[in-house]
Order: sequence, then structure tokens, then C-alpha cells
Amino acid sequence: MQVSSLNEVKIYSLSCGKSLPEWLSDRKKRALQKKDVDVRRRIELIQDFEMPTVCTTIKVSKDGQYILATGTYKPRVRCYDTYQLSLKFERCLDSEVVTFETLSDDYSKIVFLHNDRYIEFHSQSGFYYKTRIPKFGRDFSYHYPSCDLYFVGASSEVYRLNLEQGRYLNPLQTDAAENNVCDINSVHGLFATGTVEGRVECWDPRVRSRVGLLDCALSSVTADSEVNSLPTISALKFNGALTMAVGTSTGQVLLYDLRSDKPLLVKDHQYGLPIKSVHFQNSLDLILSADSRIIKMWNKNSGKIFTSLEPEHDINDVCLYPNSGMLLTANETPKMGIYYIPVLGPAPRWCSFLDNLTEELEENPESTVYDDYKFVTRKDLENLGLTHLIGSPFLRAYMHGFFMDIRLYHKVKLMVNPFAYEEYRKDKIRQKIEETRAQRVQLKKLPKVNKELALKLIEEQEEEQRATWKKKVKNLPNILTDDRFKVMFENPDFQVDEESEEFRLLNPLVSKISEKRKKKLRLLEQQEAPEKEEEEEPEGRPSDAESSESSDDEKGWVDEVRKQRRLLQQEERARRQERLREDQQTVLRPQFYEIKAGEEFRSFKDSATRQRLRNKTLEDRLKLEAKNGTLSVSDTTVGSKQLTFTLKRSEQQQQQQAAEEMHRQERKALRRPAGHLKSRRKRGRPFP
Repeated sequence: MQVSSLNEVKIYSLSCGKSLPEWLSDRKKRALQKKDVDVRRRIELIQDFEMPTVCTTIKVSKDGQYILATGTYKPRVRCYDTYQLSLKFERCLDSEVVTFETLSDDYSKIVFLHNDRYIEFHSQSGFYYKTRIPKFGRDFSYHYPSCDLYFVGASSEVYRLNLEQGRYLNPLQTDAAENNVCDINSVHGLFATGTVEGRVECWDPRVRSRVGLLDCALSSVTADSEVNSLPTISALKFNGALTMAVGTSTGQVLLYDLRSDKPLLVKDHQYGLPIKSVHFQNSLDLILSADSRIIKMWNKNSGKIFTSLEPEHDINDVCLYPNSGMLLTANETPKMGIYYIPVLGPAPRWCSFLDNLTEELEENPESTVYDDYKFVTRKDLENLGLTHLIGSPFLRAYMHGFFMDIRLYHKVKLMVNPFAYEEYRKDKIRQKIEETRAQRVQLKKLPKVNKELALKLIEEQEEEQRATWKKKVKNLPNILTDDRFKVMFENPDFQVDEESEEFRLLNPLVSKISEKRKKKLRLLEQQEAPEKEEEEEPEGRPSDAESSESSDDEKGWVDEVRKQRRLLQQEERARRQERLREDQQTVLRPQFYEIKAGEEFRSFKDSATRQRLRNKTLEDRLKLEAKNGTLSVSDTTVGSKQLTFTLKRSEQQQQQQAAEEMHRQERKALRRPAGHLKSRRKRGRPFP
């Protein structure tokens, strides 16, 4: 896969590489893949995506599942199924195809315009019908509302073929001698045709009359452009209801708003070649215009170039895969071009793996290497005595120097300096020595925090290095050089406490090993003294001694663990006796407490109860509250626990509530006599 970049836009060519002939057997193909690196590294996105000689046109079906292409020789059409990544079918034709169009969403209805004036209709099963137009055709468009096919060609008339009635209708008479291209606006159905006089005529299919005329030949001539002949219209494309792009035979692209006869923008390809096709890319407001040499992508508002693509062979047709960043080209070569530009959009659904592949390539960029050529500057040529070759075929000018054949360079280098190989050998030996020195861990760079741990890691790394030197195994990453563990050797909060009980039980042999490491640390402190200017690396212990000591340590592991446990128990007993001695020496004195305002003192018993409650765990307090009725625990339907608390009221709140209840009862008693008198009045009884 070839990668190119222009304006920091990556373009991946998926069709580059060697192609294998069809008549090769599978066994020979596998053998070639094993031998040839280029064949093995190529990406065959779609199997047999090529033509026998030349590909003329290429299009994608409306559902995006099928890619159809026409070519020679012999004239044929090939349909590729993107879901199967292979050829669906191939049909040979009687004559070459000028252009074609799919009338259905898939390949079931296709119309071909041949170069011998024939129009051929194909169905899903194959050939369906053939008819003929009076003049040679160059382009056609399909009007969906009326089922009419509009054909333009070497005539001033636009022929109309109605597919519903199955007959020709009255043609449209234009003012041009010949018409090259045509297009129909999908929004309002306006029909436009480009003439050889450099004009664009717009027609309304409903009334069959001309509604507008644009003189593009006059508008394409600018102060900077040189015109040797009359520009003719070679490409035409609508975008939306009001935008239209026109390509001329002199290499200009004009962008129009249909409400004005003046172009919004004129873009020149600077090659003087006819524009083959024009496409709109709406997500980034880009226009893709192509001639036979280059494909340019530029902003439709400012005209600024976005990127460009220049294939090795001439371009016949360009197709932009809908809603993606894939570009398909029909070239003057058997192989059809497939290009993927991630900036334009994602990869199609049927080849979504391209996104992951391109991401990996962007993470690991590779520089371009010319294996067969050597880049030399003018100074190098002077040293070699080859300045007289400047301008000859032996030197190719490139940037600030030249490319020359690597074999010639080696021959001249050997003649000028016969001892170059010895110098090269010495340089290689020196590089190897420097690499081994760089792999050594220098004691002078030990961190300030966890020095003993760092020294332990250094010893382990030295052992691993010895193993790798013997077995030729790849070096493993080191914690000291890993940024993820950087804080452990810088922050004092991560200092290992070797006096803790957990550390001593997990590392029972640390006392013996730590003594050896402390000796090394003393050597380190001596090396870090400011008086010394030259630093020397201390030699380590021999591997045999280390292995014997490690075996002795493994044998005494159990005894050392027991010894550490006894020491810990003795230290704990000594701490208890010390605390008891301190308690006996302390003299108890009376303590006075101040009662807060608004609180009533009852006894020390309540304060002691509260203190005991505070010292209890949450589990004990919850159990106590569950007994008192202030807490209820229940299981939910999903298997979890639900806690319900009942808040206790303070004594002051209880007294206030009792006073409110008494006041409420007194008011109720005062209301009863009034109600009693009213009831007597209603009954008509006398008052007592």
C-alpha cells in the first residue's frame, strides 16, 4: 500500500503493487507470495478488480453494494459485489461503451450508450433490448418523473426516449451545433446541456422550452489564462437546487449560482487538459475535479486547494463512493484505482478494517527509503571527485543534492578511500560498545526515595541482562525507567517502611540481603562525593556466589520466618510492659467539665454510655438501635438490604410537644359550649 501526503492529507493507494496473471494456478500464486515481498505486502481489496486492457467508465450503484465498470478489449462490463469482495458477473458487448447509467438501486436495470449509436438495455438476467439514435451520442441523463432518457451528441437536437411508452418523443432543438454533456437537477428537474460553443443551455422538461443560457467560454477567460482555442463544455454537474459546476476543455472549472450569469469562482487546473468529471463533497464543502492527469480537491467557497492526487496513468473517469472517503478511478491501464482518504470520510461498511489499518500506519510512520539510490550533496561529490557528472544521467537532481546509483557510489567510494571498510568496522564496534554501556545501570543515578528497592531492581536487571546475553532474548522493560512508576521513587509518601510487621513477615530474609545492599549504598555515597570528578561503576558480585547465597537463603526460609515471628512477639511484649510501667507512674487528678448552656446534667453514667457508644463499631451500634426499635432492617426484591431509621426526639422537644397537646385540648374544651347553644337553637328548645 502506497501512502502519499499533500497539505498534511494522507492518501492511501490500495491498488498499487504487482498483479498476478489470471492463468496462474493457486499453487504458483502461493509460491510467488512466499518469494516476492511486493506480492505478499499488496492489498487486494476486491478480487480481480481490473480490465483486460483499459477501463473507460466506473460507477457505484445507488445502494452502494455493486461497483460497475466498462472497458476493453473486448468491450465488456464487469459488476463487483462489495459484500463478497469479488466479481459478480461479466458480460461482453458488441461495441465500446461511451457511458452508462443504472436506473434501479442495484444492477437489475442498466442502460449503455455505445459508440456506434446503439442504446442497449440490460436486466438482471442479461441483455434485454437494443435501439438506435440518429446521431452519435456522447452523454445521456434519465428524468425520473417522466421516465424520459435525454441523449446529446453530434447534433443540435436532444433526443428523448420515453421508457414508459417505449417510443421516441419530439427532440429538443438547441442553438448549438453539437452537445457534449448533459445533466438533470434532482431537486427541481432542470435539464442542462453543455455545447461545443462553450455555452450551457437550461431547459424545463415540463414545457419543453429553454429557460436560460450561460456563456461559460467568455467567463472562463481570465487575465492570467492563455487561450489557444475556443473553450468547450466537457463536464457538467448539479449540486442542490441552485449550484452548478461546469468544466471546460481548456482545464477550467466554473462554479455557478443559477440565479446569476456570472460565475462565483473560476478554478484553473494549469494543465490545459479537458476536465473529465466534477463531483461535490458536501461534508467538507469540497469540489473534486479531474482531468486526464490529476485529481484536484479544493474548497468551493474560497477555491483554496485541499489536496491533489496524480496517478501514474491517464484518468478516464472518477467515481466518489457515497458517504465515505473512498475514491475509484478508471485509468488507461488494466488495473482500476482505489484510493482511501480518511479526511474525506470513514471507510465503507464492507471494508471498515481500513480505518484500523490506517490508524496503525499513522501511529508508526515509516520514512521513504530508496534502496537502489544514494542521496549525495555537492560537498559529497567534491570529496568523491564526481562534480563533472552534474547534468549527466548518472545524477538526478533532488532538493539540495542528487540521487546516484548505489553501485556506482560504492565503487567510487572504494577507489577514493580503500580503507573505508576498516573505518566502517571500527564505527560499528564503537556503536555496539556504546549500546552495551547504555544498557548498564549506573549506581550514581539511584533515586532519593526507596534506594534499597531501586538497588534490588538493578540487581534483578543485571541478572536478566546476563540471561539475555547468553540466550539472546529481548530485554524486558525496567520499572526504574517506566514513567508509570516514576512517583514511587520521587514522592517520600511512597517510602517502604522496613520496620513494619507486614514487611518483615513478607520478607524474612531482608535483613541479610539489606546488609549487602547497604554496603553498595555506602559505595554509592562515596561515589557521589563532590570531590571526585571521575565516576567509576563498582563491580558486582560473581554470579556463582550469588547463586550459592540465594540457594542458602531458600533453605533457611522457614527458620527465618519463625525467627521473625518470635522477634515480633518479644517486641510486642516489651511495648506492653513499657505502657504498663507508664500507667503505674501516672498520678490521677480530678477533672472538671463545663456543662453547655441549655443542657441539664443528670449523671456521669449517661456521658459514659455515650462515650462507650462512640467507641463501638457501626455494626454494634446498628444492632443496639435495632433492639431499641429505632432501626429496622428488611430485604428488598433484588436481594439488597434496606435500613429504616426512626429519629429520637430530645427532652426539650418532648416537653414542647406535650405543652402543645395540652393547649390544643384546652381550646377544644372552650369550643364545646358554643356548639351546644347552637344545637339547642336549631331544635327550638328553651335555654336553661
